[in-house]
Amino acid sequence: MAIPELFKGRLQLPIIGAPMFLASGPELVIAQCKNGIAGCFPALNARPAAELADWIVNIKSALADYDEAKPELPSAPFGVNLILHRSNDRQQADLDTVVAHRVPLVVTSVGKPDEVARRVQAYGGLVFHDVISIEHARKAIACGVDGLILVCAGAGGHGGMLSPFAFLREVRKFWQGPIALAGAISDGSSIRAAELMGADFAYMGTRFIATREAAAQPEHKAMLVADGSSDIVYTPAFSGIAANYLRNSIVASGIDPDLLETGQIDKGSAADKQGGKKDLFTDLDAPPPPKQAKAWKEIWAAGQGIGAIDDIPSISELVQRMGQEYQQAVNSPSDFIQNNK
Repeated sequence: MAIPELFKGRLQLPIIGAPMFLASGPELVIAQCKNGIAGCFPALNARPAAELADWIVNIKSALADYDEAKPELPSAPFGVNLILHRSNDRQQADLDTVVAHRVPLVVTSVGKPDEVARRVQAYGGLVFHDVISIEHARKAIACGVDGLILVCAGAGGHGGMLSPFAFLREVRKFWQGPIALAGAISDGSSIRAAELMGADFAYMGTRFIATREAAAQPEHKAMLVADGSSDIVYTPAFSGIAANYLRNSIVASGIDPDLLETGQIDKGSAADKQGGKKDLFTDLDAPPPPKQAKAWKEIWAAGQGIGAIDDIPSISELVQRMGQEYQQAVNSPSDFIQNNK
């Protein structure tokens, strides 16, 4: 297992909490880290941009106080997600803030992470990069990242299309460094399954939206409890990059999801209108495309694992439950062998 020193002795479960648009904030991240989960939030959730430094300082202070009170069980590290696509006009300022405050873990997405890796590693931080293809995994490694996040089919938000079985095994042929596996992971048995497949961490997002500490709207949390995998829609319509959304939130916004793929609704931000997004590492110096994508605050992202979500617990309650499920999954192979002798 390729577990970096940053995480050793600080995790109750091998989980990195994915940074989620709107839902991830200081309260959620602090609760995750206090309960042995590496919590992350998107830099863009801190608005205006000046708020980012305040969020980082508040998280650091809260975790330092916790560690002083409980030195025998230190908090997990926290992270900040940076969107590196050229359409993000905050990326340089946010990187400067992250570096100034020496954020221990930086998660990079949709762009080339070479500068981030260089600057973050200079102070001892780690950079993990989101990838959805073998090609992007190789390019991220060439940029010098410390870890890969394999975003597989069924992941909430900007999920890929590859099966975790295929994706993980192929990446392990050329990368022995840390891997976090993302895609429909919602309970302790799924976390254990990710480990058995060769991942070092489970990368879990949607399950943490339906918690008391998440900053998501109550209606969003309730929809996660009520809906199942058949209620997930995979479309590039709302950000220009294909992502998984809750069908009923699209309907509530006055859009017929079934018309998105027929051309009867102008997607407005489809990849071909944005200058192409098949390879987000190329043409990064080109002028930015017209801003056609619209921020749809009430069209909510979710992964296919929502069928396993039945309640809205606290982070502490959820981690305790997942720990029991994880331990049961660890024991179950030997139980099976013993019972079938």
